Amino acid sequence: MSTPIAGSGAEVLGLLEEVEAGRLSPVEALERLSTQPFRDLGFARVDTHRELRQGAPEAVLAEGKTPAEVQTIVSAMLEDGAGSVMVTRASAEARAAVRRVAPDAEEDERAGLAWVARRTPVECGLVAIVSGGTSDRPAVREAEVRARLLGAGVATHEDAGVAGLHRLLPVLEDLRRADCVVVVAGQDAALCSVIGGLVSAPVIGVPTSAGYGVAFGGLTALASMLASCAAGVAVVGIDDGFGAGTIAARVARAAGGAL
Repeated sequence: MSTPIAGSGAEVLGLLEEVEAGRLSPVEALERLSTQPFRDLGFARVDTHRELRQGAPEAVLAEGKTPAEVQTIVSAMLEDGAGSVMVTRASAEARAAVRRVAPDAEEDERAGLAWVARRTPVECGLVAIVSGGTSDRPAVREAEVRARLLGAGVATHEDAGVAGLHRLLPVLEDLRRADCVVVVAGQDAALCSVIGGLVSAPVIGVPTSAGYGVAFGGLTALASMLASCAAGVAVVGIDDGFGAGTIAARVARAAGGAL
């Protein structure tokens, strides 16, 4: 088992003793804890107090890591009290490694996700997620799972792209009552501008790598979203459902009065 070199049990105990003795206020102790601890695993320095600082725990990008490394990181996060752990770009082997340390883990094979929800915030605010096509689903699921783990309500509507714009009509009610809208689309990504012109909530565009030829692996969708004529549209990187879900949850919870 790894040994934490910062934020160790002895250090935390010392802080608590200072608070008990009146030499340190609870607020000062919290501030000190929020800027110090991490776990040095040799191959990774796990930021175990990101959740304390930002209200959102660090995620684990499994891509480029061995299953054993993923397992060790997830174990360290759970041991140090992470409310949730999300592992992205996870192969079957990486997802199995997560389940070895957390039998309660859930997974989505198609999206390459594994996650553990031990302690999540009370739901507040609404994020609406809309995709242009079924091929965009991996990014949709990243955004959806992350937003839920951070305590936002989520309404998801898939395959409502501009090639059949009438499919957007049943979605409008959720879009208009949402605190933040995430639009996930590849190809020409025109759906982002369409929705950006229909709702008053902030819109986060997620360009995806879905598409043929001059879609250029998502670059066309990215450029299209960045060039949107609709005000109130912000854009994350290609296939970055995780980033969009994080931002959307923060916006929605703030709008709902949680922050």
